[in-house]
Amino acid sequence: QVHLVESGGGLVQAGGSLRVSCAASGGTFSFYAMGWFRQAPGKEREFVAAISGSGGDTYYADSVKGRFTISRDNAKNLVYLQMSSLKPEDTAVYYCAAGSVVVHIPRLYDYWGQGTQVTVSS
Repeated sequence: QVHLVESGGGLVQAGGSLRVSCAASGGTFSFYAMGWFRQAPGKEREFVAAISGSGGDTYYADSVKGRFTISRDNAKNLVYLQMSSLKPEDTAVYYCAAGSVVVHIPRLYDYWGQGTQVTVSS
């Protein structure tokens, strides 16, 4: 059983930057691919980025490519999402998830955090 806790969300102006973190416990962190997803009010949960267990492979949604960077620190059991050039449409609850493959499909992830709110003001 893997327990995930996100942190670092908040309010930021358009064009600004923010880093959200996800702390994992209860499993061998490096075994898991990690993903970030987001969900805005009234919308389905959507893929943002994913990273392999080693950190060597990353995968991004087209909407965030070039603006967001996913990384991980396996020694600290942490995964990060560095967000830059933020837009109001990036406003959502951001969730981290752990799974066995680097993939954009939410149902293929086994463990989820509770989410952290990111709000981008115009």
